[in-house]
Amino acid sequence: MDMENNIIYMKDIVKSYKLGKNKLTVLKEVSLEVTAGEFVAVLGPSGSGKSTLMNIIGCIDVADSGEYILGGQNIKARNDDELAHVRNREIGFIFQRFNLLPKYTAIHNVAFPLLLRGINKEKAYERATLLLEKVGLGGRMKHKPLELSGGEQQRVSIARALSGEPRLLLADEPTGALDSKTGREIIDMFSELSREGNTIVMITHDLGVAKEAKRIVRVKDGKIVEE
Repeated sequence: MDMENNIIYMKDIVKSYKLGKNKLTVLKEVSLEVTAGEFVAVLGPSGSGKSTLMNIIGCIDVADSGEYILGGQNIKARNDDELAHVRNREIGFIFQRFNLLPKYTAIHNVAFPLLLRGINKEKAYERATLLLEKVGLGGRMKHKPLELSGGEQQRVSIARALSGEPRLLLADEPTGALDSKTGREIIDMFSELSREGNTIVMITHDLGVAKEAKRIVRVKDGKIVEE
């Protein structure tokens, strides 16, 4: 195992949920490795276990058993506060529904994670400005989410995900709420971010979107089938 280059190392991950008196095993001894700079699509239909896998990768949920090392840190050994710290520092999240703060401008949405870390306002806004220019929204910084199109909102959320220079970008159906032309633009942006050396894991049910990644991992009935 090349821990130097591995951002994600998962071995024999099992996750179950209780449904009344029954136990539903959603992930069955899943193993996955993602190295620095890779662009990986996790492809699977609804109910395949891909959302649960995403929650474990994103430290939103914890596996019942198995090993998960994220950027050299053993996630199994972390308590809730430490997991929140890992999420804030190590992972940039990009959601299907954007999850922007509706009352705040684009620039404040992007600066917000940095302000939470205690970075001073001037520096946070400076970085947010650079990132919004990078995603092509230099002229829309003072707009609130509802004044932006879906594609623009997703660009803001990409800028926000990049703000803390995370080790991993984790995108959940990033084109799911967009029309095909806008979705294409967002996927092109991921390809560009990948070329710049960012590590990206993208969850999707859409083969056309998944094919844009460098590698496809299929999830079927709680197991991983590599392409």
